[in-house]
Amino acid sequence: MTIQENASLKELNTFGIPAKARYLAHITSTEALDVLTKNPLFSSVKHLILGGGSNILFTKDYDGLIIKVDINGKTILEETESDVLISVGAGENWHQFVLYCISHGWGGLENLSLIPGSVGAAPIQNIGAYGVEIEKSVEYVEGIDLTTGESRRLTHPECRFGYRESVFKHDLHEKFFISSVTLRLTKKNHRLDIHYGAIKEVLERNKIAHPGIKEISDAVIDIRRSKLPDPSVIGNAGSFFKNPTVNAEFARVLQQGHPSMPVYPVDNQYVKIPAGWLIEQCGWKGKKSGRVGVHERQALVLVNFGDGNGEEILQLATEIQDSVKKKFGVTLMTEVNII
Repeated sequence: MTIQENASLKELNTFGIPAKARYLAHITSTEALDVLTKNPLFSSVKHLILGGGSNILFTKDYDGLIIKVDINGKTILEETESDVLISVGAGENWHQFVLYCISHGWGGLENLSLIPGSVGAAPIQNIGAYGVEIEKSVEYVEGIDLTTGESRRLTHPECRFGYRESVFKHDLHEKFFISSVTLRLTKKNHRLDIHYGAIKEVLERNKIAHPGIKEISDAVIDIRRSKLPDPSVIGNAGSFFKNPTVNAEFARVLQQGHPSMPVYPVDNQYVKIPAGWLIEQCGWKGKKSGRVGVHERQALVLVNFGDGNGEEILQLATEIQDSVKKKFGVTLMTEVNII
């Protein structure tokens, strides 16, 4: 394990922001992390744990230690006729792991295909798409408590999952290094979800009457590729804002003035409004602002056209939030972590 100084972060964040870290360490094992935490440098500077860099915006250089998670590997812990329990290294690429599961006939993650980032970052954000969140499959999360140096296993309840939320974003923020995630996946009688978004339309268009997990994954990949820009082509971090949850009565009042406004029920009292729809109604879709802008096909995605910086992205995001608040009275919260 080596510690780099004044290291470039441009290739380690999907926005392609040319920030630098005062110190950078690539961690490929818990043993390497143990060595790092015993280094005097660890306790003398602030630190940031970095996974795939797909959900972060650097607005300036990081004057501290960045701990890059590069722990790989997959281990089957249990297997029955109906399901499989698998432990996955936090540094594994999320989408490649989903494809690995599908190739083995394991269900539960197919709706989460093509989400950028690493396995270890998935439970932090409780990633979700097309009616499915990772919490449905998480059995437990293992890692190192950076305040004590001790190994810990957090069960599903202890992870305190919520909509794009978990204990790792709050009480354990930057205090817990996730080394692996253990998921329980189905081998048969898969719980298929095809009724959210355009999945059903894609399946019908392709004349697939009885889809399996691969067909659903393929449909999700097609949808995401048609709407979302590839970070390797144009810098972005996917959805920049969360879909706001509002009181159902408040939403009904809004719909009186905006009859086309879509809503999705959360429970008897609350609904979600698509943030992308709100942003588009404010005229931001496809709009450029200097070297950054809003994607032309998906208003929820902010993009870096090549040489923009994090401050420009943040300024654009703030202007979008202000306009949505003024027009709809709705506060948009960022999904991306802003550093």
